[in-house]
Amino acid sequence: MSATGSTLVRPRLLGRATVNAVVAISVLYTLLPVLWLVLAAAKNRDALFGSALLSLTDFSFGQNLSDLFAMDGGLYGRWYVNSLLYAVLGAAVGALVSVACGYAFDKYRFRHKEKLFGLVLAAVMVPQTVLALPLYLMASEAGLVNTFWAVFVPVLFNPFGVYLGRIFSQGYVPDEVLEAARIDGAGELTLYARVALRMLGPGLVTVFLFQLTAIWNNFFLPMVMLSDQDLYPVSLGLYAWNSSASVSPEYYPVVVMGSLLAVVPLILAVVLLQRFWRSGLTAGAVK
Repeated sequence: MSATGSTLVRPRLLGRATVNAVVAISVLYTLLPVLWLVLAAAKNRDALFGSALLSLTDFSFGQNLSDLFAMDGGLYGRWYVNSLLYAVLGAAVGALVSVACGYAFDKYRFRHKEKLFGLVLAAVMVPQTVLALPLYLMASEAGLVNTFWAVFVPVLFNPFGVYLGRIFSQGYVPDEVLEAARIDGAGELTLYARVALRMLGPGLVTVFLFQLTAIWNNFFLPMVMLSDQDLYPVSLGLYAWNSSASVSPEYYPVVVMGSLLAVVPLILAVVLLQRFWRSGLTAGAVK
């Protein structure tokens, strides 16, 4: 091999090694907290605060799981059901609303259409914490504070989901198909429900996953709206228990175990819907 060839191979190998090192560090950065959570959830309280967290002894996974669902009269189970209702039902309805709005922005002409869509894009950049106080005042006027609806209704409307809905409609629903269905006598609602919505399936799943993750991890809105612990989601309930752990250390193991169980629905959703999510992210990439 010539000197020129060796000088070309050396930077290429160096670049590949650098990329692999960066990827390995990123993977460790992502997985180490998860590994710690799994190990900590399986340990008893003494091992949790000691130096034996990484050892293969002092396992207490079953006891921690039993204590979790027995603590405070089984309150964690109620929080889990609340989170499933807020997140799964809210993400499903919110995804339908977002995709329908995005479809309307894409396929119909109406007055000030682009200006209104500009407001949607502007709303994407507004942090959700900024909206918590106005939402609380509106819920207070409507008498909904400290109810299920105070948390459920606001999560149904997501500007980012509307934006994605329009992108998916542009990529998946050809205008020619809609025109052919109109010629066959299909009404607009029938056209959307039986033709467009089926084409928008991957996009609907993608918006659902984004909505599910955002609602499941939602913390500030429930903290502002709710004072009844029976209505708490998992995120707010674990925060309350963690705040009590400084006075009552028996809460520490159940908080760790509860945190581990809290990530299970998100993992299952991504794994089960991954095929649709991947195809949804490529909307419009290939014509």
